[in-house]
Amino acid sequence: MSQDFHIVCISGTREKLQMAAMFASVAAATGEQVSVFFSMNALPYFVKDNAVEAPVEGEFGALMAQEPGVPPFKQLFKQAAELGDAKLLPCSMALDLLKISEEALDPELGPATGLTRFLNDAEGGQLLTF
Repeated sequence: MSQDFHIVCISGTREKLQMAAMFASVAAATGEQVSVFFSMNALPYFVKDNAVEAPVEGEFGALMAQEPGVPPFKQLFKQAAELGDAKLLPCSMALDLLKISEEALDPELGPATGLTRFLNDAEGGQLLTF
């Protein structure tokens, strides 16, 4: 049975971004429809050439940062978009507040989207928040 998954990323911590990315990439790779809405503290990590590392919340985040076999969350989101056609959507309000243009974002991200539109599109699917 096919399922639509709609993921809201608002946290800027490594653990939450990593789990959202793992969920998105696995769901997209298995043929599920996936959309990811990036807002608040998650959005700045998707600005081109942003080299700032997401802070860790605890021991597990530190382990992921050290382990060479753990793909970074940005790579997983990119794979979800490229291999599984996941939609990666920046929050229009967060872009305005942070004064970030759409052109400044990583190329995998789609058009700026408002929360009302995202929730309308998510109707009937699974909604997950990280």
